[in-house]
Amino acid sequence: MTYSEDFFNLATQLIEAGRFIDSKGWVPATSGNFSARLPDGNIAITVSGKHKGRLQLGDIMLIDKDANSLDGKKPSAETLLHTSLYKRFPEIQSVLHPHSINATLTSRLFKSEIVLEDYELLKALAGIDTHESRVVIPIFANDQNIPRLAAQVEQYLDAHGAIHAYIIASHGLYTWGGSVQETLRHLEALEYLFDCELRLHGVRTI
Repeated sequence: MTYSEDFFNLATQLIEAGRFIDSKGWVPATSGNFSARLPDGNIAITVSGKHKGRLQLGDIMLIDKDANSLDGKKPSAETLLHTSLYKRFPEIQSVLHPHSINATLTSRLFKSEIVLEDYELLKALAGIDTHESRVVIPIFANDQNIPRLAAQVEQYLDAHGAIHAYIIASHGLYTWGGSVQETLRHLEALEYLFDCELRLHGVRTI
């Protein structure tokens, strides 16, 4: 299959993002999955089972908006969680899903949601321009049935409107943005804020 220049550009950005995220210890073993949307609506996404800190160009594949492989490679089982976000929000151009210690511990401590309030770093999230903000990150029970999990996320969004991220309990974080770089900014800010909340509640983190 012949890939476009847009694909190569986004694949390179995902590879660089993977190295940065791995350097933080947020994608141990082969965990996590990353994606970015091309101008034609197709999606570049990491191939299933690849170490995100050692991604090569061949570890990024192409799918359509319905999560069908366009190049014969196998995407993550969680690909539907990416495509459902792209379908709902035209402004989303990238989705990052790491398996960090902070997100995992946060889900075990707070159970249904974590509320981030009055932090200066909330301004790193798109659309927020004051620390006097309240951001709710919902936590969903882990489920091997990905269509059912995606439906639960959709139901939450129907009821609550747009959010900045969500956590799958004892699993990891999903966040997104208007570019790979913006999504990385969201991820780094949320990781810091989760760490603050964990420390406030007496949980020691690395």
